[in-house]
Amino acid sequence: MLFVGIGGIFGAILRFQLGKWITSKTTYKFPLATWIINISGSFVLGLLAVVHQGEGIPDWLWLLGGTGFLGAYTTFSTFGYETIQMLQKREIKHAVFYVSTSVLLGILFAWIGSIVGTHV
Repeated sequence: MLFVGIGGIFGAILRFQLGKWITSKTTYKFPLATWIINISGSFVLGLLAVVHQGEGIPDWLWLLGGTGFLGAYTTFSTFGYETIQMLQKREIKHAVFYVSTSVLLGILFAWIGSIVGTHV
């Protein structure tokens, strides 16, 4: 449990700092920061999962990186909240684009990460 907690601390800090940085660099109404963070996290999780399953990394490192770090780095709750905000503002096209591309690209990038992971 210690490894999950330590990883979670650093994942949450990186998500917060990266989210602030991305948001400061854009003027989009679209929640680009959460979108980039969740898709990149999906890629890394796909990669780590395959490497862990192939016994390329020990269990403690999987708990630290996969469960802890990436569990805190990616954020489904913010994704849900931002979607509701767009719907309440009647930004239906943005909301549909956000949800559909987040899900499809998240799965695609997890798959690509797993392919990359098989070659590590």
